[in-house]
Amino acid sequence: MEAVQAGEPRLRHVETDVLIPKLMREKAKELCSEKVQAFNVCCKDSGFLMVVKCREQNAALKECLTVHYKDPVFFEKCKQEYIQEKLEFQRTGIPAKNRKQKLPASM
Repeated sequence: MEAVQAGEPRLRHVETDVLIPKLMREKAKELCSEKVQAFNVCCKDSGFLMVVKCREQNAALKECLTVHYKDPVFFEKCKQEYIQEKLEFQRTGIPAKNRKQKLPASM
């Protein structure tokens, strides 16, 4: 179990085992965007043969993602981002996706 640092809220099991890893996957996909794009292009161009034809792109993508998934510094960074988002939600009651939307110009 993760050690709780001073001043940090206690995280539930679902947060440490589901929600933070989900954030990690999203961020890792952004960091590996070139490999994601290469794999997507290969799959579109290969049709049913993508399993055979896109092995190299798939392996490169998996390697890139795995580097991030296993990085304790990356986990900590994502955990801190999650905690900040959680605290902001508790403070405002507004989910992040609603906070990030731009207000209409007529307001």
